[in-house]
Amino acid sequence: MKGLWLEDNQLELRTDIPVPEPTQGEALVRVLCAGICNTDIELKRGYYPYSGILGHEFVGIVETGPQHLVNQRVVGEINAACGKCRFCRSGQPTHCENRTVLGIVNRNGAFADYLCLPIENLHPVPDHVPTEVATFTEPLAAALEIQQQVAIHSDDRVLVVGDGKLGQLVAQTLALTGCDLLAVGRHQDKLANLEARGIKTGLVDAIVDRSFDISVDCTGNAEGFALARRALRARGTLLLKSTYAGNLSVDASSLVVDEITLIGSRCGPFPAALDLLAQERVDVKPLIHAHYPLAQGIEAFERAQIKGVLKVLLEMSH
Repeated sequence: MKGLWLEDNQLELRTDIPVPEPTQGEALVRVLCAGICNTDIELKRGYYPYSGILGHEFVGIVETGPQHLVNQRVVGEINAACGKCRFCRSGQPTHCENRTVLGIVNRNGAFADYLCLPIENLHPVPDHVPTEVATFTEPLAAALEIQQQVAIHSDDRVLVVGDGKLGQLVAQTLALTGCDLLAVGRHQDKLANLEARGIKTGLVDAIVDRSFDISVDCTGNAEGFALARRALRARGTLLLKSTYAGNLSVDASSLVVDEITLIGSRCGPFPAALDLLAQERVDVKPLIHAHYPLAQGIEAFERAQIKGVLKVLLEMSH
């Protein structure tokens, strides 16, 4: 089968990869569509030592698995858990100590004709949700994780820093809470997507220091973190949604003095994300900037890395 293979920070399109064979409790999924994420780009830059097929945002059709899923379109949670460690036993499989992670840690990913995942990770896609829309389930679930970690009230002043793919999804999901929300970025055309949904936006210089209760950094760079930190009042909460290569410089003393809560945030609830897409309460279509066949995967990656480009989708032809 074809697949985009990463090794030694080099990406190549290979056509000689064996079709994976599902182990006990897994399903074989024929990939229809997969989205290129900032994490994929950072993996290529060396953020984590991974070799194999990239990709973790996907929609596919179950080819072999339980009867109720065969021939169904599905999306899949990316953490394959052991079921036995203390995190699994306490209902936190995304932190399984022995997990593999689709296209990220010791498990070949979705930029290929086929992938394997545990059956329990798979969620059927409602019939009326288009495949390209359902491809956003994983990042939308990640955006919703914020609300699993922090109680957000209507009188909270909340800031989202970053107008990229994840920042747009975070802003749309936070807007549903009714909080006093501001989303800031550097690209007026991207911010226009949020303004069209009635979300208050501004350029980065619109931030008033020490005026927010909660801030979310979706930028993937140190400057974005600094902006999100500066915006917080004492006893504020700063959520980090981005993974990126390189180290972050933090003024630890200011976190102590202001009693700031710092929270890392990644994978979230798939059923809730699928519900939002099915009810069209979140609009992902403006985020799609390009479609490429898998055979042009290298070109798709180059396009995805261009400043200002949002989601690039890879489509598998079978």
